[in-house]
Amino acid sequence: MTERLWLRPVTVKCAIKWCVTVHRHLRRDLAGARWGVSVVDKSGTLRGVGLVTSGPRVWEGTGRCNIARIGTDGVKNGCSMLYGALCRAATALGYREAWTYTLPDEPGTSLRAAGFEDMGLTRAEEHDRPNQPNRRRRAAEQPSEKRRWRRILVATDAWELTG
Repeated sequence: MTERLWLRPVTVKCAIKWCVTVHRHLRRDLAGARWGVSVVDKSGTLRGVGLVTSGPRVWEGTGRCNIARIGTDGVKNGCSMLYGALCRAATALGYREAWTYTLPDEPGTSLRAAGFEDMGLTRAEEHDRPNQPNRRRRAAEQPSEKRRWRRILVATDAWELTG
């Protein structure tokens, strides 16, 4: 039988601390996090968190948000619950799309269950742009290819009417 989980609000500070501790491959602090959500078990023990950022600056005003971290202790269905809750919150806040990235060898089962579509692989590159002095960035923790995922939260026409 699957363990029962509940969604709870979580501060960005607490969620970052959790992710730095338990995330499998991204252990560095996360800059620009906007909000998070957690899953807890019946005893109130934190079992996982998810964090959203507004994404890159070029996304400003586009209605996109970036689910930047999902981290659980391996609890069954925890990731799917977090993706779903973050998407519902993003919709309520007026976002029209949620994006996230995984490593190519991760299956994306939770993402598919939460309604995301596979958008293919990105290029392997650093965030830094040496030829653009105002685009200097710290080295990427994992500059390898990533699999890009997207979930449409609000139909584009509806968002344009209200946005």
